[in-house]
Amino acid sequence: MIKYLINNAVLFIASALIAHSALALETPTGHVILEVTGNITHTNVDNEAHFDKTMLEALAQRSTQTSTPWHDGVVNFSGPLGRALLEAVGAEGDQMNVVALNDYSSMVPVSDFYDHEVILAMRANGQPLRIRDHGPLFIIYPFDENPSLLNEEILTRSVWQVKRIEVK
Repeated sequence: MIKYLINNAVLFIASALIAHSALALETPTGHVILEVTGNITHTNVDNEAHFDKTMLEALAQRSTQTSTPWHDGVVNFSGPLGRALLEAVGAEGDQMNVVALNDYSSMVPVSDFYDHEVILAMRANGQPLRIRDHGPLFIIYPFDENPSLLNEEILTRSVWQVKRIEVK
């Protein structure tokens, strides 16, 4: 009986350690392009989650071909799914304050990232988004797939040059 209890205790501890390591975020080794703060459970720098390009590319990706009010014609945007980012940081809020490099910010419901195939675009037509091209990260909704998203409320949530997301 004691051997059985010890074996179960060892298995429990091992499972807990594996689960904990699966939830931990790596520390970025490259230039940090996104910080996620606020009501999150998985962090890698103090109480924040910092991401470099490689870490963002490791998340579930999606391509979205859509037109936007800021581009001519249809553009093929690609980058991590918004919901993959939220899952990676263990987001527990219902709102996000998305902040751009120029400190423009917009409140975005967390549900947008789950209800729509929203991406944090890192590329447009295969080319990395530079700051002058609305990069390094641009929140893109699938406007052409769901034309009802093309409205003023959603357009204000399509933040470009994203540098920080605060989960509330």
